[in-house]
Amino acid sequence: MTWSIIARDPATGQFGIAVATRFFAVGARVPYIAAGLGAIATQALVNPYYGIDGVKLLREGLNAHDVLAALIAADDGRESRQIHIMDASGEIAAHTGRDCIDWCGHIAGSGFSIAGNMLAGADVLDETAKTYIANDSLPFPRRLLAAMRAGEAAGGDKRGKQSAALLIHGEEEWPALDIRADDHPDPLGELERLERVSHELWMHFRASMPTRQNPTGNTDRSVIEASIKAARARQS
Repeated sequence: MTWSIIARDPATGQFGIAVATRFFAVGARVPYIAAGLGAIATQALVNPYYGIDGVKLLREGLNAHDVLAALIAADDGRESRQIHIMDASGEIAAHTGRDCIDWCGHIAGSGFSIAGNMLAGADVLDETAKTYIANDSLPFPRRLLAAMRAGEAAGGDKRGKQSAALLIHGEEEWPALDIRADDHPDPLGELERLERVSHELWMHFRASMPTRQNPTGNTDRSVIEASIKAARARQS
């Protein structure tokens, strides 16, 4: 009942997942990322433990194919599930159960994986992929959203639209960006708006947050304020 793209930004090494569906609060159910190690999207009749346990297995050093094999072997409902995984080496593994609703399937390319079910047709994934490939000059979040917009224009979820989400992780366990439209007439449009809003304050604040390498981060508010002021000056 969903389609999603998993990708890794070649410029930053960030993993990102964008997802859209005609269902409530997809961002709370589909995307999972292990910082620096890989990303998982669990779809169709969602099994949250595909994400929870899959992230744990990635952290234990398993590759995408071994993670997938372990997850579906433990689930008697696997034929009603869809899952795709990308690991740190760029390997991609995917499963679409035979009971998933048409159109359903998966495609992959260099640095990205796209999967969906209950879609208008195969063009949804094809157009998502084409647009992702064509927009490598865009900032990573906007590249993912542009790809999803193209999939929506090709028909998207055949039932319509309701929710969407964008999750991006860099090296830290906390996300670089985590935005959701849980119930909205234009969820991808709302994500585009929220991504723009994130540049007003969040992106500047994020640079001062604690990291594993710098556990204190920056606590000098004047540094954050100066960054915000400089950004506003560039925009004026």
